[in-house]
Amino acid sequence: MNQRTLALIAVSIATLIYGVTFTIAKDVMPTYVKPYAFILLRVSGATLVFWTVGLFVRSKKIDKGDYKKILLASFFGITLNMLAFFKGLSLTTPISASVMMVTSPIMVLVFSSILIKKAIGKQRILGVFIGLVGTILLITYGNSAEGNNTNSNWGNFLVFINAASYGLYLVLAKNLISKYHPVVFVKWLYLFGLFFVIPFGYGELTEIVWQEIPSNIYWNIGFVVIFTSCITYLFNLYGLSKLKPTTVSVFIYLQPVIATIYALIVGSDSLNLVKICATLLIFLGVYLVTKQVEKSTK
Repeated sequence: MNQRTLALIAVSIATLIYGVTFTIAKDVMPTYVKPYAFILLRVSGATLVFWTVGLFVRSKKIDKGDYKKILLASFFGITLNMLAFFKGLSLTTPISASVMMVTSPIMVLVFSSILIKKAIGKQRILGVFIGLVGTILLITYGNSAEGNNTNSNWGNFLVFINAASYGLYLVLAKNLISKYHPVVFVKWLYLFGLFFVIPFGYGELTEIVWQEIPSNIYWNIGFVVIFTSCITYLFNLYGLSKLKPTTVSVFIYLQPVIATIYALIVGSDSLNLVKICATLLIFLGVYLVTKQVEKSTK
């Protein structure tokens, strides 16, 4: 199995984790833990894990000139990304949030074109378009009623800000991750992010009534800290070191599919022809984008 295939598998697993996180995190917020407090728990837990793992990793030290670049990547990849996502998710529905995430590949194309003067191929544009059509179908015709949530539009906008921020992070992190060991890079990424999120999350953290939180919610929090924060970042960073930013970001198209499948498993949604067709379109979009990258790599 070549490195490109391994990278695609790693990004796929990360996408699977992200897909179920929409529902798992939504169960926690805002009933038991408010969004900014959840972010502080997530970032502090991940920082502890990565700095502990970093003790066993011998690698090149960070160049002084790169700390500013990591700081910038941390702001977009950790702080703005997570704060906007969790706040948005607390106001909207998991499937609505997942569909807003598909704007990230488009933002990656835009930022890549502006920042690194990257040409955009016709086949990749077609793949992005087809995937977007499938995702719009999935959210418009394949979702159950959302109820009367007056803040859902604001929540969706915040998730869009999260998607744009993540897209910019992928472009900014590309050169850094090829230069440093993933654990060394991500431990500094999270440490800087921790300093950014403390002012937002500390107040809400003090409001948590820990003794009233059910055991299953503790498991949900642990899942988000370990899997959504640690495992996904390492897998995505590995994928980013072997693939182009546009290829990594286009896997976000799979998140609405996974979010829908998970909803079916827990019995909160139903399957119909529209959902099946939308899923096929999304997979076709992912295929077209990754296929073009594969040709250009060869």
